[in-house]
Amino acid sequence: MKNSKTATAIAIVLVSVFAISVIALPATYAQLDIPYVSTGRFTTKAFIGALPNPVGVGQEVLLHIGIQQQLATVDRGWYGMSVTIERPDGKIDTITDIKTDSTGGTGRVYVPPVAGTYYLQSHFPEQRMPTTAGGIPANTTMLASDSPKLTLVVTEEPLQYYPAAPLPNEFWTRPINAQLREWSAISGSSWMDNEYNEAPESPHVLWTKPLTMGGLVGGDIGDHSFEHGDAYEGKWPNRLILAGRMYYTAGPYERPVVTYCVDLRTGEQIWAKVLLDNRTISTGQTFYWDNFNYHGTFDYLWVVVSSNWTAIDAFTGEPSFTFYSVPSGTNIYGPSGEICRYSISLNSGLMTLWNSTKAGLRGASGMSAGSWGSRVANQQINATTYGLEYNISIPTGLRGSVRSVSLGDKVVGGTQNTTHVVNWAFSLKAGQEGQLLYDKVWNAPASWMANNVTFATYGSSWALTDLDANIGLIWAKEELLHYAFDLNTGNFLWVSEVPHHYLDTYSIGRRIEYGKMYSVGMAGIIYCWDTANGKLLWTYNATDPYSEFLWGNYWAEDLLFIQGGKLYFFHSEHSPVNPLFRGAPAVCLDAETGEEVWRVDGLFRKTDWGGSPIMGDSVIAMYNSYDQQVYAIGKGPSAMTVEAPMAAITLGSSLVIRGTVIDVSPGTKQTSVALRFPKGVPAVSDESQGEWMKHVYAQFARPMDVTGVDVTLSVLDSNGNYRDIGTTTADADGFFKFKFTPDIEGEYTVYASFEGSGSYYPSHATSAFTVDPAPATPLEPQPEPVSMTDTYVMGMGIAVIVAIAIVGAVLVLILRKR
Repeated sequence: MKNSKTATAIAIVLVSVFAISVIALPATYAQLDIPYVSTGRFTTKAFIGALPNPVGVGQEVLLHIGIQQQLATVDRGWYGMSVTIERPDGKIDTITDIKTDSTGGTGRVYVPPVAGTYYLQSHFPEQRMPTTAGGIPANTTMLASDSPKLTLVVTEEPLQYYPAAPLPNEFWTRPINAQLREWSAISGSSWMDNEYNEAPESPHVLWTKPLTMGGLVGGDIGDHSFEHGDAYEGKWPNRLILAGRMYYTAGPYERPVVTYCVDLRTGEQIWAKVLLDNRTISTGQTFYWDNFNYHGTFDYLWVVVSSNWTAIDAFTGEPSFTFYSVPSGTNIYGPSGEICRYSISLNSGLMTLWNSTKAGLRGASGMSAGSWGSRVANQQINATTYGLEYNISIPTGLRGSVRSVSLGDKVVGGTQNTTHVVNWAFSLKAGQEGQLLYDKVWNAPASWMANNVTFATYGSSWALTDLDANIGLIWAKEELLHYAFDLNTGNFLWVSEVPHHYLDTYSIGRRIEYGKMYSVGMAGIIYCWDTANGKLLWTYNATDPYSEFLWGNYWAEDLLFIQGGKLYFFHSEHSPVNPLFRGAPAVCLDAETGEEVWRVDGLFRKTDWGGSPIMGDSVIAMYNSYDQQVYAIGKGPSAMTVEAPMAAITLGSSLVIRGTVIDVSPGTKQTSVALRFPKGVPAVSDESQGEWMKHVYAQFARPMDVTGVDVTLSVLDSNGNYRDIGTTTADADGFFKFKFTPDIEGEYTVYASFEGSGSYYPSHATSAFTVDPAPATPLEPQPEPVSMTDTYVMGMGIAVIVAIAIVGAVLVLILRKR
C-alpha cells in the first residue's frame, strides 16, 4: 500500500510536468459546434512513454499518451485515443476513451501484474482540428496514427522510490522544507482534524506570554485575582493556528483591537496589527489551487463583517481581496480547503451551495482560469454574482431541521419530541444530488412522556451528529441517557447501558472516535461507551483530593482533543467564584483503557466564555485563567554538557564523568524564568513534569521528589571500539555523574546521550580523557653473597658466644649452691 501511494504521488507530479489539464473538456465534436468543412489532411504522429521503466511487478507506471500536435486553448483536446498492452503471458490489456489536454498529450496509470517484457502502443483515431493551432487550419483532417511500440521491462524486484523522510527527532520549526512530505502528519492547523498532530505526551510548557493583567492582585484586595472573562466577557476569543503561526486577540472590549501573530513553537511575536477598523479574524484558510497553470496553497485569514469578507494575507497581516454580498448560509470546507457555504430551505425544497473558488474566478474559463493569485489580488468581488456552485431541488415535507452536511455524501436532519424521533437524509453524491435516502419515524419509549424528557442542556436538539462515524445522539436529560441512531439508515441503534451522574444535567459534552463515544460533564466522571451497542467500557473520575470544587467530589471537565490514542481534558465552569478553586486538573488519558498518561493539578485552567485550547503543529495553545497568560504545551529541546578529567589518569585508576541535562525550550529564556534559573532549567522525568512546570512557570514551591532523566554513557577507546559503559540518572538540578575505570591505556572519547522523553527531544554531548600506562613495578633488593672466610669467622664467633654462655650458666649454679 505504501509503495502504491508513493507511485501515485510520482504519477501526479509527472502528470503535472506533462501539463495535463484539470479543465473539463467537451465530450463530443458536436458540442464544439464546428461545421464539418475539411480544408486538408495532416499526418499525425502518436507517441507513448512510460515512467518509470523498468518497474517492479504491481507498481504503478505513468503512461504519457498523445500526438505531437497541440491545440489552441486549454478547453480543447484530442478524443478517443487508446493503448494496447501486450503482456508477457500472452494476454492483451487495453485502455480506451482517452482524452488529451491542449498540449496534445495526457497520462494514464497502468499496473503490470506479472514480470517480463511488455509492448505498449498508442492509437490516435482520425478527427478534425477544432480551431487553427500551430499553423494547422481549423477543420484539417488529422489522420489516424499508431505510435511505435514501446518496450516496458517489469522485474520481480520492486523499484526503489524516493526514500520517505523520517519524522523529526529534534525540536523543529517552520517553514518545513517541502520535500519532507511525511511531516504533514504532524503539522495540522487548528481547524483541521486533530490527527494531524503528535499531541503532547506530558504537560511540558514550551513558553508563556502575558495576555492581560492577571493572577493574584494582592494587597488590600486580599486573595482575589484579576478578572478573567467568565462569564460572558471571555478573553482570547478569536484565535487560530495556521501553518505554525498563532493569531489571537486579547479580549472582547480592548481598544484598539490588536491581532497578534506569534510563532507557535517559539513564542516569538511576528507582528501585531489592527485589522481594518478594529475587526477580528473569523476563520482561517489554506486553499490548494491545482490547475493547468499553477499548483500551490494560498493562506488567508478571513475578516467577516456582515456579508463582506476580507481575505488577509496570513504572512503579512495585510488585506489581499474582498468578497462582498456573500450569501447567507453555513460554512463548510471543501476537499481542497475552499470555503463553501450551504443554505437549505426545507419549506421551498431547495439547497444552494456557494463556493469561494468560483467566486474568486469571477466566471473565468479557459486560459484566464489558470491562476488564482493574480485573479483575486486587490479585487472587490461580488460573491453572489459569481460564487454559486449549484442550486438543487431536495425532497419537500421533511420535518425538523438540518443536523449536518457532508459535501459529496449526504445531508441529515430530523426532529424529536416525547413521542417520536424523525430522521431523514438526502444524497449529495454526484448524479444523485437531492435524492431522498430515508425518512423514518421511531416511536419513543413511554418513559419520555412520563418523565417530560427534554433533549439537550440548552434547547431541543441532537446532542451529537457525527457523519464520519454515521451516528447521531439524542440526550434525554431527565433520564441521563444517550439514544443512538444510525445515520446511514435512520434506524435506532441503542440506548446507553447506565445513566450519567445527575450533575451532568447542567453540562455535558461528547465525542466519537476509535469506535467509542466519550462523554463528560459537570459531574467530572469520564465515560467511555462502545458505539456498536452502548455498553459502558470504562470510567475515570477527575478526583478532587482537597474538596476544593464546590459542586461535586470530582472536577468538571471538558474533552478538548482526541489524538494518537489519547484524550485531553481541561477544567472550567460557567461563572466561577473568586478566589478561584485551586488545583484544577488537566488530564490526558489512554483512549483505549482510560488509564492516566499524565495529569497535573493546578497548572492549567481554561475558560468557558473565551477561547478554548487549540492545537496545531503538535502543540496545544491555551489561555490560562489562573494567571491570564497564553501557554504553549509540547515537547521541547534539551541540551547536555559532559566533562571528564583534563589531566591524564594512569591505567588502573578510576575517574568521574559528570555533566548536566538542561531544558532549553523558548520559555526558559524568558526573563521571569531565566532570573530564577541562572544556570538553566533542569530537564526532569515525565513523571515529575507536572509539578516541575508549576515550579518553573507558576512559581509554586520547588517539589522535593523530582527525578531527572536517564543518561547513557559510551566511549570510543584507543583501539577504535565504541561501547556503552553504563547509565545514570540526573538529579533535580539536572546534574549527573558516573564512575568509570578504564581497562586499556590511550585516548578516549566519551559520549553522554539523553534519548529523549515525552517532554523533551534527545540531546548529547562529548568530552575526552587520556589514560597513561601504569608505572613499572620496582624490584626488591637482593642480599650480597657471603664469602667462605666470613662463614668460618661467623661460625667461630657463634661457638665462642655459646661457650661463654655455658660457662656463665655453670658459675650461676655454683654460686646458688653456696
